[in-house]
Amino acid sequence: MRDWFAGEVAARYDADTAHMEVEPVVTFLLPLAGGGALELAVGTGRIALPLAERGVRVAGIDLSPDMVSELRKKTDAIPVEIGDMSTTRVEGTFSLVYVVANSILNVTTQDGQAAVLANAAAHLDAGGCFVAEVVVPNTQRLEVFDLGDTHVGVDEYDLDTQRLVSHHFSLIDGAWRRRSIPFRAVSPAELDLMARLVGMRLRERWDDWDRSPFTAESTKHVSVWEKPAR
Repeated sequence: MRDWFAGEVAARYDADTAHMEVEPVVTFLLPLAGGGALELAVGTGRIALPLAERGVRVAGIDLSPDMVSELRKKTDAIPVEIGDMSTTRVEGTFSLVYVVANSILNVTTQDGQAAVLANAAAHLDAGGCFVAEVVVPNTQRLEVFDLGDTHVGVDEYDLDTQRLVSHHFSLIDGAWRRRSIPFRAVSPAELDLMARLVGMRLRERWDDWDRSPFTAESTKHVSVWEKPAR
């Protein structure tokens, strides 16, 4: 997999995501993390750090050394393995494995995404949960998902192949720059099947971290799959 978060992207990541809510995510995850938490695509620690500050044993996996370097500027207390979240292992097991902000879509094949769920299940204690925050695929070939003075975001989607490319146009130091990142869109139902194939079952699904109901109008979902207790 290519590291799309190297260099300047990693250096700017915290500033670029400062608008994203943290407290509702941590509040949702905390009750599930009594036996420790593993974050897939841990990045700069936007979620992992607040969890650790609340006393949770947190570990991470991330593909990008530069993103982890940004995390290391804040703490050395969170162990992180550098590698692909579909195959990379960390020591021990956890009551919670989670991935936020569509990061599972960075794995751009069906086999790879299925392997992410298998890897999550392998790290879970019996009775533990895997939580994912994922966008619901739209049906439009082109969709503007952000339109601001300093950022314009356009999604390009191929329904046949499930290939999704997010084009980001950002105004940086007076000049517009484009960054295009490939993803693989995946439906909630397809994720449910992947989970079942590795022995997990859907426990709950919400529209957002505030536990608002998931409906046909929802544009994303926060889903919880449980590994059955022995």
